Amino acid sequence: MVLALVYMAAFASFGSQARGLLGSEGILPVERYLPLGPPSLQLFLRAPTLFWWSRGDLSLLAIAWGGVALAAVAILAKPHSSWQRSIFGVLYVYYLSIVNVGQIFMEFQWDFLLLEVGFLAIFVGPDRWRVLLFRLLLFRLMIESGLTKLLSHDASWINLSALTYHYQTQPLPTPVAWIAAQLPLWIHKLSTATVFLIELVLPFFMLGPRRLKQIAGVGTIGLQLLILLTGNYTYFNLLTIGLCLFLFDDECLAQLRIRPSYRTTPGRPANRQVTIVLSTVIALVSSAEIWGMFARTPPLVDSILRAQASFGIVNRYGLFAVMTTTRSEIEIEGSMDGDTWLPYVFPHKPGPLGRAPTWIAPFQPRLDWQMWFASLGTARENPWFTQLLVRLLEGSKPVLALFERAPFGGAPPKYIRAMRYRYRFTTADEHRRTGNWWFRESDGTYFPPASLGR
Repeated sequence: MVLALVYMAAFASFGSQARGLLGSEGILPVERYLPLGPPSLQLFLRAPTLFWWSRGDLSLLAIAWGGVALAAVAILAKPHSSWQRSIFGVLYVYYLSIVNVGQIFMEFQWDFLLLEVGFLAIFVGPDRWRVLLFRLLLFRLMIESGLTKLLSHDASWINLSALTYHYQTQPLPTPVAWIAAQLPLWIHKLSTATVFLIELVLPFFMLGPRRLKQIAGVGTIGLQLLILLTGNYTYFNLLTIGLCLFLFDDECLAQLRIRPSYRTTPGRPANRQVTIVLSTVIALVSSAEIWGMFARTPPLVDSILRAQASFGIVNRYGLFAVMTTTRSEIEIEGSMDGDTWLPYVFPHKPGPLGRAPTWIAPFQPRLDWQMWFASLGTARENPWFTQLLVRLLEGSKPVLALFERAPFGGAPPKYIRAMRYRYRFTTADEHRRTGNWWFRESDGTYFPPASLGR
């Protein structure tokens, strides 16, 4: 049920933005990304996607909204039935196809987590081996998230000050993040220490006895709920909570009035041998992935890891390894005369100072997200950004649909530029006096004025 709902949200979110991001009039068109003609086996294995055979806008929309429809059918199908697993198989292929042509817009960790969970769901059934696969995935997700922070040697994680910055520097904060940012330093440090406890200690509980699994499940769900309240991380938190259900047995879930998502009754399903082989292979590859965080993997193992990477079967996780301590925002501005400049307003990223942070999860405004990454570097380091400006100068309607407001309606500007600003949350006193949620100051030019020469 949880996986089907996540698939619905993921496909619907992408479908509503597909033409603006990857369509023929979009920022990074699929038809320019894939070479013409049918792929060789080597090319297909490097980028397995259905779009090799059809690259048009209609194909993008058909797969996206077809995924929504199939996910809805999966909700109604009998749990663990061959029919439901077949649907999950198609959904996995559909989402893999999108990820492998999505370029920078589909490179987020939750995209790969969904692929990994979706792949396992094709085989999930009433067997302890299958349950173990999901527990192993959750273990790796959490332990790698903690290890990434430690191994980065980032000072803010080491001295437990990371959360003093995180709430206002994360990509898309919520209104609760503004409240959390006002908390005293000791609470931020205690919260950071708790994050390490949940990500580095509780994962080992997931492999222990029943009671320890329950403790790990409660702690991990609690962390995901707090992240969900303070940040818009699409369906990531919901999907992680769904994985946590595998830490509770049917009796425990029944007491909470939750219909069990699996059953661990004994028996020998017809494809038990396939399950054992699959579990063993994934366990070995997962172990190699974790080992790779500490040392170089042997060439053969490294080749296996690279070969399976394009299918998203086993991935590496770990957000915010290095904490961003200041917030830069890019404001795109258009002009008809080169003197008066008006802003393009994004729907969810910080912009107008008096606009409160928005709630958008489990949907993901992918351009808003990518603008956060672009602000961490220069325009030269983000060539896609130039293509975005070109589309705005052309007046691309699918791209304009990704914005909340364009300064000239549907008309293209004659000139365009991008300015950089430093943003921070207002203090409680500043908010009372001005009504603003954000304070900003100029930080120079991100992209100088340009035109198409018309």
